[in-house]
Amino acid sequence: MSSLTSTSTTTGARAAGTGRLPQLFKGMAWLVWRQHRAAFWTVLGASALAVAYIVFQRSQVYIGGYSTTSTGLRLVPILLGVFLGAPLFAGDLENGTARLVAAQSVSRTRWLATKLALTSVVVVVSTVALSAAFGWWFDLYQSEVTAAEWIFEYNFNTTGPVPVALALLSVLGGAAIGLVLRRTLAAMAVTLAFTVAVQLAWSHLLLSLGNVLTLTTSKGVTAEYPAQVLPTGAYRTGGASYITGDGKLLGVGTCADAQTERATELCLRKADVVGWSIDYLPMSQMTGMQWFGASVLLALAAAVTAFLFLWGGKRPV
Repeated sequence: MSSLTSTSTTTGARAAGTGRLPQLFKGMAWLVWRQHRAAFWTVLGASALAVAYIVFQRSQVYIGGYSTTSTGLRLVPILLGVFLGAPLFAGDLENGTARLVAAQSVSRTRWLATKLALTSVVVVVSTVALSAAFGWWFDLYQSEVTAAEWIFEYNFNTTGPVPVALALLSVLGGAAIGLVLRRTLAAMAVTLAFTVAVQLAWSHLLLSLGNVLTLTTSKGVTAEYPAQVLPTGAYRTGGASYITGDGKLLGVGTCADAQTERATELCLRKADVVGWSIDYLPMSQMTGMQWFGASVLLALAAAVTAFLFLWGGKRPV
């Protein structure tokens, strides 16, 4: 954090004297990169190693280690929120660097915007690479095991836009917590609880992102079974129900008291049961569900960003 002090006096010389730095990494952007370069390079380097490992495993047509890797990827938003987001502003406020910035010609809005922009770029680059690589591996995994597992968290939350959105929300949430608490360790602890809560809440919302479809049969309950008539890769959102000739649904325990197979058949016939009714989500909805869910997460991230500018622009440093 203290590198901002030591580097502020040399910014002009390095930027104007050498002429080697691209415009993006001059002035405030260069200072922020220098200040957080260790964390940024760690995130980018670890992501590159993880991508290399995933590509190697996939190119060897392996599915061994898939679950372990998925678990690690699901921890990425939490780790980024705690170790990158929480100290982003809390460190500056705690050690006095923020006061130095405020005393210069740099506005607090520019300070906030630059730190958030560079951090977000690092997060997006790393998580997009991880998501793309793991999505490639998922294509092999689903063909080798079962397509019905697409809705599970270790597949849904680690491919497509979802991991990117989760990571951004976690990092921005951690940054907001750090800006409010102004103490690094306290911010990291609260951010840990926040990111875990986000993951838990998200896991309970997954099924609500899709459009549940209903499949019905009409050839009796013994000629067709739910598992036999559902499309490949379909995920059952609930138990099957009996359906009668007039479209009414009955619980599967309707004739549970019947003692013999013949008695059960007579009972079902008396109840006018003609087949099954099953609610399910088709695998074809996976991409749409991921983008819809990611848009919700990104909307929350945008709200957190607005809070950061409102709070940080008014509160004294």
